[in-house]
Amino acid sequence: MENNNNSELQQEIEDKKYILKEEFVKYFFTYRKKILGSLIGFLFGILFLILGFFKTFVILICTLIGYIIGSRWSVEEDLRKLIERLIPNRFK
Repeated sequence: MENNNNSELQQEIEDKKYILKEEFVKYFFTYRKKILGSLIGFLFGILFLILGFFKTFVILICTLIGYIIGSRWSVEEDLRKLIERLIPNRFK
């Protein structure tokens, strides 16, 4: 009888874990922009406290440049053409 109770208890725990996971995924997808924005803000806050304003600003600028290059790359699908377009003629 005790073995049967353990089995039922384990099943109940697994069911609750599944429900909790489903609720978490639903919550995350409902508020994903707010959650990601908060995490990014938190990260830059920590960087600001550790590195200072100007170093954090440089990291932010490099991140934005990487994002822009990455978004152009995914649209154009040809890295060589992208690099040729970004580099001025005097450096080619």
